[in-house]
Amino acid sequence: MKKRVAAVLLTGVMALGLFGCAGGTEKGERKQTENAAEETIGVEETEIQVFIAASLNPVMTELAEMYNEKHPEVKLVYNADSSGTLLTQIQEGYECDLFFSAAQKQMDTLESDGLMVDGTRENVVNNQVVVITLKDSGTKVTGLENLGDAESLALAGGSVPVGKYTRQALVSLGILSETEDVSKIATTEIADALGGVEISEQDNVSKVLSAVVEGSCEVGTTYYSDTYGYEDELEILETVPYHLTGNVIYPIARVVNEEADEAQTKAAEDFLAFILSDEAEEVFNSYYFDTDVE
Repeated sequence: MKKRVAAVLLTGVMALGLFGCAGGTEKGERKQTENAAEETIGVEETEIQVFIAASLNPVMTELAEMYNEKHPEVKLVYNADSSGTLLTQIQEGYECDLFFSAAQKQMDTLESDGLMVDGTRENVVNNQVVVITLKDSGTKVTGLENLGDAESLALAGGSVPVGKYTRQALVSLGILSETEDVSKIATTEIADALGGVEISEQDNVSKVLSAVVEGSCEVGTTYYSDTYGYEDELEILETVPYHLTGNVIYPIARVVNEEADEAQTKAAEDFLAFILSDEAEEVFNSYYFDTDVE
C-alpha cells in the first residue's frame, strides 16, 4: 500500500535578544511536527470507490479536497455517470463502496437487489430541472411548453434521471401521453409530440450541458446545479416547478462490498458521515443544491 509522508518545514529567524525563549518554542514545535509526521508515515493508504451521478461531479470534487485535508490517508476514487449506468455496473459486480444517485428509482432497485448496506440510505439534496440555452442564442423557446420551437434539442435518455424528470414534466403538461413508466418513452415519440424537432439524445446530464454550451444544440434540459460556473454563458429559460416533475431527490447509501477490508469499510462509513455533515451542507448549497430534504 502507498504511504504518505508529511513534509516538515521549519522557518523563522528570531532576534538575538529573544533567541533563548524562541529557541525553546521552536524545538517544541519541531518535535510536535516530527511526531505528526511519524504518525502519518505509519498509516497505510485506503482506497474507496464512490459512484456518483454525473451532476454531482463538481461539488463532490470540492468535497473530496476538503475531506482529504483531514484524511490524506483515504484515496477517493469517483466514478461519475448517469445513475442508471452506475446501477448497472454495481449489479454486474463492479467494486463500489458508496452510491450517490440522482433519483430514488435506482436506489430502490439497489435495495431490493440486496446490494445496499442496511440502514445507510439517506436523502442528501434536492435539485430542479431547468431549460437552458446559450445567452443571445435568439431562441424562440421560453420553456417546456414550446420546446417544439427549437431548432435542436439536447435531451437525456429515459434511463437517466434528468431525462425521466423531463418526460414526466411533459406528461404533466399534456404534451406526452400518460404511461405507466415515463422512462420508457422513446426519444422519437418526444420528437413527434414536439412537431418533429431534432433531438440529440445524451446518456448523462453532463453531455446535455456540453451540447448546449458548445452550441451543437439550441436548447436542453438539465439540472439547476449544472449551471454552476456557466452563469456568464447560459440563460435559464424556465425553472421547472416540482408539481410537474416531482421532487428531484439525491439519495446516498453504502454498497455491499465483500472485498473491502476493515480499514476500507471504516473509511466508507466516515466519508458517508462527512457527506451528511453541516460542513458539507454548506458546500452543496453553494453549488445550487437544496439541502432542505426529508
